[in-house]
Amino acid sequence: MFSVASRLRLAALAGAAALLAGCATTGSQSSAGLFAPMTHRRASAECWMETEKTAQSMKLDKRVDVVNGCIEKKMRGEPSA
Repeated sequence: MFSVASRLRLAALAGAAALLAGCATTGSQSSAGLFAPMTHRRASAECWMETEKTAQSMKLDKRVDVVNGCIEKKMRGEPSA
């Protein structure tokens, strides 16, 4: 019914689909959140999560200053660094 080449292509396609299904994104925004308006609460949550990933050894007082700066940038529409 199906040739060996067709079966191999189908198996390769299924394998590639399975691999891609397991991929995770590392961005801070989901696809639904790309068009949602930026609120102070959302900016605060995103900035704290970014800081937790990048500045774990930083003292809390310094981290608060970094987060506040990040929130201000997000509320102005600037990309965070």
